[in-house]
Amino acid sequence: MEGTKPKTVEDVETVDVYTAKGFLSTGHRYLDVRTNEEFAKSHVEDALNIPYMFQTNEGEVINPDFLPQVASVCKKDEHMIVACNAGGRGSRACVDLLNAGYEHVANMGGGYSAWVDAGFAGDKPPEDLKIACKFRPKEN
Repeated sequence: MEGTKPKTVEDVETVDVYTAKGFLSTGHRYLDVRTNEEFAKSHVEDALNIPYMFQTNEGEVINPDFLPQVASVCKKDEHMIVACNAGGRGSRACVDLLNAGYEHVANMGGGYSAWVDAGFAGDKPPEDLKIACKFRPKEN
């Protein structure tokens, strides 16, 4: 049965920031899965912040309360745009949400960094609005 097959990253719908902005104007919720520190620096207006991962002394760990925290504020049939800083955590969070029965989730490609780069975050310089991604190697 197809309904019992676990979802993977390949099953995640990814939308660009322009499509995401359009969806938000029609009532989709914005679920920001970045850390509290990243969210505090700058975020999409009316975003919900539920971190998907935490940085610990042992490295990155998935928030063990992620799904219960989402369930406390979102219904499984709600339409959601999920985003992190660059897209990686967002797509993994979407997989977990889909496997938990959420029906309408889409990852925002490029994450909040793409939102800022598209000029949707205001007039401040990008470096004042976003944080370098801790969960991806730096490019040389």
